[in-house]
Amino acid sequence: MARISTIKRNEADAQLAIVFDAVKAKIGVVPNLFATFANSPAVLNGYLAFSDALTHGRLSAAQRETLALAIGQANSCQYCLSAHTLLGKGAGLDAAAIKDARQGNAADPITNALAKLAVKIVTQRGVLSDADINEAKDAGVDDGLIIEVIASVALNTLTNYTNHIAATEIDFPVVQL
Repeated sequence: MARISTIKRNEADAQLAIVFDAVKAKIGVVPNLFATFANSPAVLNGYLAFSDALTHGRLSAAQRETLALAIGQANSCQYCLSAHTLLGKGAGLDAAAIKDARQGNAADPITNALAKLAVKIVTQRGVLSDADINEAKDAGVDDGLIIEVIASVALNTLTNYTNHIAATEIDFPVVQL
């Protein structure tokens, strides 16, 4: 049972209803995570804006989903693993790529380096050594991509931690940790 309630469309004020309607128009549903974020419209709007901004970066949709799966696994977030398994399939990841991503790996060398970097950022709480950074750079990850990985970790950690604390009900096909 959820520890933080979700806001329903019929409970939303006019401004929040507009946001819910826009989300539903874009992706077909308002996921429970978004309805949980709606307890603070500032957080919901900030999340949506940050998430949208990252779609205009250099990381491909498949790379962003690989990172989300790697980060979700590193943070043991079943909700996000369930959501991003479905979203990853939509971004072109097959079952093997999804399994690899959850282990912080990828077949493509650059994506593999990005996933490994993301997991290190999570597990080392952002305290990386020169060797960690040089390993990513030696694999072809430049400063701009490092910043995008940091942003992906921040965005996904927000969702992971919210789901842990809120005990968000999973509204995607459930994937086991």
